[in-house]
Amino acid sequence: MSKSKSITKYFININRNINNLLEANLNKLNFKNLVNLSRNRKIILTFVALVVLFLSYVLIPTIYKQPEISKELRNKLYSKLNIEFQFSNNLSYNIFPRPHFVIRQSSIFKDQNELSNIKKLKIYISLGNFFSLKNIQIDDVEIEEANFNLNQKNYKFIFKLLNNKYLDSSLLIKDSNIFFSNSKNEVLFINKILKMTYHYDPKEKENYLVAENEIFNIPYKVKLQDKKDIKKIITKLNLNFLNLKMENQLDYSKEVNFGSTNILHRKNKSILNYEINKNFFEFTYLDKLQNSEYLYKGVFNLNPFYSSISGDSEKLNLSYFVDPNSLFVQLFKTQILNNSNIDFQSNLKFKKIKNNSDFKNINLFSKIKEGLIDFDKTFFSWKDYANFSLEDSLVYSKDGELILDGNVKIDITNYNEIYKYLLTPKNYRKAIKKFEFNFSYSFDQKTINLSSIKIDGDFNSEVNEILRTLNLADNNLQNRIYLKNLLNDAIKAYAG
Repeated sequence: MSKSKSITKYFININRNINNLLEANLNKLNFKNLVNLSRNRKIILTFVALVVLFLSYVLIPTIYKQPEISKELRNKLYSKLNIEFQFSNNLSYNIFPRPHFVIRQSSIFKDQNELSNIKKLKIYISLGNFFSLKNIQIDDVEIEEANFNLNQKNYKFIFKLLNNKYLDSSLLIKDSNIFFSNSKNEVLFINKILKMTYHYDPKEKENYLVAENEIFNIPYKVKLQDKKDIKKIITKLNLNFLNLKMENQLDYSKEVNFGSTNILHRKNKSILNYEINKNFFEFTYLDKLQNSEYLYKGVFNLNPFYSSISGDSEKLNLSYFVDPNSLFVQLFKTQILNNSNIDFQSNLKFKKIKNNSDFKNINLFSKIKEGLIDFDKTFFSWKDYANFSLEDSLVYSKDGELILDGNVKIDITNYNEIYKYLLTPKNYRKAIKKFEFNFSYSFDQKTINLSSIKIDGDFNSEVNEILRTLNLADNNLQNRIYLKNLLNDAIKAYAG
């Protein structure tokens, strides 16, 4: 049994004896009981002596010279955590709640480059042996208010910390930030660390990283395990804000790492397979519940940073893009993508829209560049009667609502069939070849405001007034009836 455990056990026995003595006598104070207490003064004196001895023992580190303590602590930290700390000889020593050293303003270095600056570093030491400075052992380490500067060369630092021995210790990082930069030292994003702990799980016999973080003001929880025997990193990610859970397995046994992520968003399940090396991240995505109906491919190039996604699918589920509670809408509202360092473009093709087969051949283009998001060059067809195209679009957040502005051009290929579909009276069926307008769509209110409506290049004020605001319902049938009536009113105004 270690010395610290022996001392602890002795104190517990003494405390138990004193409590029993007090319980037996203090509740019925009289001369006889006071005599009994005085006869047991040896226990009290022993307890006091032990307290004095214990305090003297735990204060032994204060007699060592600070330069010697600093050097020894740096060496032991490097041996235990494989981290090169740099700090001054100006450190303090506290015994409560347990013995530890506090270092103000320290740094972590990697290959002679400063990786992090730390406002407060706490080093907890075991009670094993204070009589020899070299025999002092480090238990736990706490890093507070630190800024980590990571890039594609040193980003694995966070993961490599899992390789240390945490069998009888832990590493805690809290109230800190991770600045991830590109090769030009431009900050791509900032990850806020609320609480991050590296520890050993005796049941699993593995090291774990458990963290509560924030990125782009989105809180998330992550649990990470490095299985060295099979060279796999297991990660569980929980974003309660988005009702999103992800379980990931990354195989790093080869130079090119391969991974697979199961994604659960509400009741929707999907899978993401990917491979990654120093310069790129390439993936394929499919929806397992839809019999692999969705299939997307993409690549993220890290140096220089840009990304592109392409995919083909049978049906487009518009609820993924227009529902106020959808993942995409929530991401857009957080302005997570309004980052000048993001260069992104996508081209997704769909044969038709789910629950509405009238719309077909959808080509959904999107782009994020210099902090702006647009859907320019998106086009689709309505039956074989008209072709729609979108230009000058912009997605932005205003007063907490997500807005899409843009310009729509409609090339009409068969106006007679459109009139038949709308059941427009024959005396109002004028030939129309082109219809264009500006619009502003509110994802939250599900309203569309139209302006600058032109038919074959002509502006008609009465048509603009009728079609100024469209209020959409959740029911597709209601929307069809509503739009048919509204369009017929506009056609009658245009025909005079």
